[in-house]
Amino acid sequence: MENSNAGFRKELVNRLLHLHFRDDKTKVSGDALQLMAELLRIFVVEAAIRGVRQAQAEDMALVDVDQLEKVLPQLLLDF
Repeated sequence: MENSNAGFRKELVNRLLHLHFRDDKTKVSGDALQLMAELLRIFVVEAAIRGVRQAQAEDMALVDVDQLEKVLPQLLLDF
């Protein structure tokens, strides 16, 4: 089920991280970018799984923002 091409590109992760750095000269190693990309991938997959479970509990055929909003607080606490 795991696809090595699926996930976040290092360039995107680098850009996202730099949005929150105070010093523009801060650098992130390739290993750190790879780790952050994997963490983001796991977070998104887990959010999708929990959204599906919430939709099923509500007898909904599709997941929408409402289900994701319901699972988000616990998801953030778990991460």
